Amino acid sequence: MSEKFIVSRDAGVLRLLLNRPEKKNALNREMYRALIAALDGAARDQTVHAVVFAGAGGNFTAGNDLADFSDFAPGAETFPALTFVRAAAAFEKPLVAAVTGDAVGVGTTLLFHCDLVYASPEARFTMPFIDLALPPEGGASLLVPQRFGMAKASQYLLLGESFDGAEAFRLGLVNALASPEVVVELAMEAARRLAAKPREALLAARRLMRGEPKNILARIDAEAALFAEALTSPEARERFAAFFASRAR
Repeated sequence: MSEKFIVSRDAGVLRLLLNRPEKKNALNREMYRALIAALDGAARDQTVHAVVFAGAGGNFTAGNDLADFSDFAPGAETFPALTFVRAAAAFEKPLVAAVTGDAVGVGTTLLFHCDLVYASPEARFTMPFIDLALPPEGGASLLVPQRFGMAKASQYLLLGESFDGAEAFRLGLVNALASPEVVVELAMEAARRLAAKPREALLAARRLMRGEPKNILARIDAEAALFAEALTSPEARERFAAFFASRAR
């Protein structure tokens, strides 16, 4: 595994730590491939009973590394983000997340596929797809209205407004709030508790609660087709160029 991505184990829990703090843990293709491999391995490993996502350096993740879109072409090699979100949506074991700092784009949409989410009050959740001339991804167009209701979904998807940990807790995206220093341990403790439960009963309950995954996978694929088309549009290229110009100043 790359040093940008650290894997550790604890009492049946696999922790996947995003470790690119100088870029706020922005996810590039290398990191996506590592995450996909880790989830695939965890799905087959009978000693792994739960998975925890966390970020190093005070942030969860700044979302997709936009530099990867400069040479975009549809396909698993150039667009592994799609493979990752499909893997998370179809994953059959409990997923837990610990969120501090920024959770941008996929950093927020991933949380809708998690069973438990813990965050710091000052965490910032943002889904800025429209501002980049892109449609939502990761099943967000289906899951955000289901979880938040249409009014709040429009506020956070269409307007692209950010919201903090307190709002995420109120909306039901986050289970509990804690100081940044203890959020990861809170998530790990919850995951250890899940890992200690009777395995088959837990997995059966999770399947019943979530229902058939084909609908969410179909929505992810429909979003991805629109996303890929939008990435090559003049409007999106203009937005990306403006973003990189602002970074260069």
